Amino acid sequence: MSAVPVVEQVRELLLSGQQSGELRAGSRLPTERALSESMAIPRSAVRRALGVLEREGVVTRHVGRGTFLADARPAGAATALLTSPAEIMDTRLMIEPEIAAHAARSATQSDLEQIEHCMQRGNACESYLDFEAWDSSFHRAIAASVHNGLLLSMFDTMNAARDLPVWGKSKLRSATPERRTDYEHQHAAIVAAIADRDPNLARTTMREHLQSVRGNLLNPPD
Repeated sequence: MSAVPVVEQVRELLLSGQQSGELRAGSRLPTERALSESMAIPRSAVRRALGVLEREGVVTRHVGRGTFLADARPAGAATALLTSPAEIMDTRLMIEPEIAAHAARSATQSDLEQIEHCMQRGNACESYLDFEAWDSSFHRAIAASVHNGLLLSMFDTMNAARDLPVWGKSKLRSATPERRTDYEHQHAAIVAAIADRDPNLARTTMREHLQSVRGNLLNPPD
């Protein structure tokens, strides 16, 4: 069974729970077995779907404790957005360099470890889709390290646009092994600047990274 429709089924279940008030930020979700039985789908498919949602930052999973709703952002927020890859990148360029600068000032050791974790998990991915999911988590972890709830909510609204099909198709067309290698090096430079507590360098490296992404999106390989 394809994991894509199962992801959307679980996403819709979370959205319904949020709208009804049964689920809030930090709420514990039913077990994989319970979800499998209630949705009449294999447990392995549920596990893969939760893995995708974890990489998107929708849920968090803790061994021995269970799976929890990560934040109050509606799980289907991206579906309400009407935008384009060019608009997404213009907005990111306006916001994310300053986020990186603030992260260099405010990130805790735990924040730095989470940012590094997302980067390393992305680097270890073989598939483009998995790398893209961890790339999204990497940028969100940087935004979360600023510790500003309103800013993070605004970031999530912007970042949700990356769930739109038009974004995924554009990124897929622009993807090459060489470009992915460049992104990995750029991510490492951003992490190093934040860890070194250098706001100016963090701002610059983030801006250069996003300019590279924008250029690649607008100029897919032949």
